[in-house]
Amino acid sequence: MEKKSKVSSILRIGGLSIVVVAIVAAIAVSMNNKPTVAERIWYDEMTLGEKDAENYFVIYSDIACPYCIAFENALVEHHDELMKYLAANNILLEVRLSDFLYEFGESNPIESRYGAVATYCAKDRGKFWDYYNLAVTKVWNEYFKDAGKAAFTEFNKLGTDYWVEIGEKVGLSDDFARCVENGETLDVVKADAKKMSRLASGMPYFKFNDYVLSGFDLSWGWEYVKMYFDAGLKS
Repeated sequence: MEKKSKVSSILRIGGLSIVVVAIVAAIAVSMNNKPTVAERIWYDEMTLGEKDAENYFVIYSDIACPYCIAFENALVEHHDELMKYLAANNILLEVRLSDFLYEFGESNPIESRYGAVATYCAKDRGKFWDYYNLAVTKVWNEYFKDAGKAAFTEFNKLGTDYWVEIGEKVGLSDDFARCVENGETLDVVKADAKKMSRLASGMPYFKFNDYVLSGFDLSWGWEYVKMYFDAGLKS
């Protein structure tokens, strides 16, 4: 009986060891198969920083969202500081933009769609950052900076001409105008909005490494952006 008990104990220990080894192996395989930062990027054209960066920060945004524009305007106004911060802290920053508010918002603002379509048209022509930075600056200064949400109704009457004119200012041609007016990027914009609906709750939404949060105040600026970023680094 004692011999059988010892054998049974050895078998249990051996079985447990096999299970532990299997779990460790599975974890190792999972870690090895984890997508790199470069593999998780939606669009290279909508990133800043090195693709092999240690830290991966993502902004989910809608160009018709006042709070998104407040955050991104702070980035535009402090571009040089932003680039130094990204380099010093080994960060890849990605903007993921769509017509999220048109697809899933309560008021379905049409400028959400027009702005996203136009920005994607600019991206496809190698002018994402030129276009997006100017669009953010104009929308912020002309609408949301002083009036905040109260400007939303007036903003939502712009039409496609507004977005085409921004393209002209950054050197985009008639081909860009046709892209915007014909909604040539709409299918991709809508598909990305659906992806965002599974990943983000509310606008703006941020995933800075493992630090996830939503929202930004219209009165906040670069110092608050850095607070968000710093929290992401600590995560």
